[in-house]
Amino acid sequence: MTVRRGSRRMVPPYLATTGRAQPTRNTLDGLTLLSAAVGRMPEGLEPAQHRLVELVHGGPLSLAEAAAYLGLPVSVVRVLVAELVDAGHLSARAPITVAQQPDRELLERVVSGLRAIR
Repeated sequence: MTVRRGSRRMVPPYLATTGRAQPTRNTLDGLTLLSAAVGRMPEGLEPAQHRLVELVHGGPLSLAEAAAYLGLPVSVVRVLVAELVDAGHLSARAPITVAQQPDRELLERVVSGLRAIR
């Protein structure tokens, strides 16, 4: 049997969470940045959790990016991430807000000054 592109999945996404529908924390959104909390791969993870931890071992990703790579809805990945954060396998933090970002004009002046030193 061949599966056509764009057709329904053989396994519904909620099975990736083994039927759990709500994350254990409500602070996660699509822009939450995920990174590996430990240097090695944890043992005994479900396949979707294992793939998620593998993804973030390559470097930080937003929750939405991880969902896209996994081909799962963001709501499903939120449940997986919450469990992995609770277990200590992932760390999650809010993205840097615009108010916390450095002033662009100041950075441009610093770069100009460094170029002038040459």
